[in-house]
Amino acid sequence: MRRRIRATATAGALLASLAIAPVPVLAEAAQPVTRVDRTGLGWAPCKDLEPQGDEALECATLTVPLVRTAGGDRVPGADETVELALSRVRATGTSQRTLLVNPGGPGSGARRWASITHQRMPEELREVYDVVAFDPRGVGASTPAISCDPDYFTPVRPDTVPADGAEEAALRADAQAYAEACAENTGTLLAHTRTEDTAHDMDAVRRALGEDRIDYLGYSYGTYLGTVYSSLYPDRVRALVLDSVVNPDNPWYESNHVQSRSLQRAAQNFFDWVARHHDTYRLGRTGDEVAEAYYDLRSEARRNPIEDTVGPTELETAVIVVTYTSSTWPGVARALSTRINDGDAAGIVTLHKAFGDHADSDQSYGGYLAVQCTDAHWPTDWSAWRSDALLAHEEAPFIGWHNAWYNAPCLNWAAGSGDWFQVGDAPHEHRAYTGPALIVHATEDGATPVEGAHALRDRLPGSVLVIEDGGHTHGVAFTGNECVDQIVTDYLLRASLPDRRTTGPDLICASRPEPRPSTRREDLKAVAEGAGAAIPELPGEPG
Repeated sequence: MRRRIRATATAGALLASLAIAPVPVLAEAAQPVTRVDRTGLGWAPCKDLEPQGDEALECATLTVPLVRTAGGDRVPGADETVELALSRVRATGTSQRTLLVNPGGPGSGARRWASITHQRMPEELREVYDVVAFDPRGVGASTPAISCDPDYFTPVRPDTVPADGAEEAALRADAQAYAEACAENTGTLLAHTRTEDTAHDMDAVRRALGEDRIDYLGYSYGTYLGTVYSSLYPDRVRALVLDSVVNPDNPWYESNHVQSRSLQRAAQNFFDWVARHHDTYRLGRTGDEVAEAYYDLRSEARRNPIEDTVGPTELETAVIVVTYTSSTWPGVARALSTRINDGDAAGIVTLHKAFGDHADSDQSYGGYLAVQCTDAHWPTDWSAWRSDALLAHEEAPFIGWHNAWYNAPCLNWAAGSGDWFQVGDAPHEHRAYTGPALIVHATEDGATPVEGAHALRDRLPGSVLVIEDGGHTHGVAFTGNECVDQIVTDYLLRASLPDRRTTGPDLICASRPEPRPSTRREDLKAVAEGAGAAIPELPGEPG
């Protein structure tokens, strides 16, 4: 739940039979009272953003209030504003609808996803849909921007697994200093970056587009954003696609510890795959042997950082990409193999450059914290953090301590925190969206455990859950699973969904084949460059 990760998505899948039932169209509703400073958008060719292909990519800005009431109105007397940066790819035919896309994060810029999504969609959707994305407040090209401390990421960073009390104290001091730097360098914006703030911004975008209702596609953290938006503005949703779901019942602190365990399982899937191809990678004939080889390399990087750049923290930050999609497995396995067996560090350094944290990660990390630290309450006593981190490390050594430190600035976050936006029908909960919604999730997704998809299905009474059985990809829609893509297309075009069963999942799609082993340099290059595709970002570590 925090990283910008790009990678190739595998293609090909079995098409499951679809039991399609019509979905009723929601009635029109009166205009909401959300106020913005300017309606209408001045679209022009983007000056700072390149399209994925030959499509025409347009950009615009929209001014919205910095501070709003709980209902979305401008607070009287509060004149500060935020400039949201938007992007759009127009329909190839006659535009009939608008698809608003969010790739998750939080803290991730989203504008490039208008182009990415347009490229991924089937032609029948491209013909009728404008695709729009915007950088959430504080990140990307939106202003004012979040700024904390770019030097925080200078390698070689301290090992996230403290060897003693002194190292633990130093890591705590670093986390506190980063939180203080965010407060000093960003100011009042940090108190107005909750998910509800972005949901109100979404509705301002809808109004500026001149749309009575929007279709929404949210990946990862974007599923929580879509859940909150649909609760606040239920009459403004035509279609709601939520892919790779954040568990609505787990506030961020709890969510991160659950995620550490699921990332461990996902990493073990990678280790097991490498073991099945021992003849290619020579890292072990069992998953445990491959894992041991990886952890030995991590220990070596602590003693002698690779190329004086990649220590244990840099290594785990780069290799974690394997828990997001199996398409990265051949490239990462090759990088590990050539370093462990041949002493060639080039692949590891390439992974770090592509996926590791650098000075330019400051805004996205600060943006991640700005949302997570204020969205829900966090333990105020370090002893609770420490106890949970030790248990997480014992059960999930791949990323347990790292995840704890990634979120540790929330212990000293100056902006404070609020109550988790819980949807449901209990007295203390926000009323959940009751209209039709499509939930999509892969069973082996490490970043957002599949249990969250079932929990959200239970919370949204009009939703249908489609599972990619055995799938390893975080972000399934429009990444090559023909079964899933057909269901999403039918829903968006024809308001049709599979039948909802008594209990979920409501339909199961077969996963795409596992990648084949390879030692080609091109495999690592494709992983590092992203091959024109991207994996959504997420909430928590890393997400």
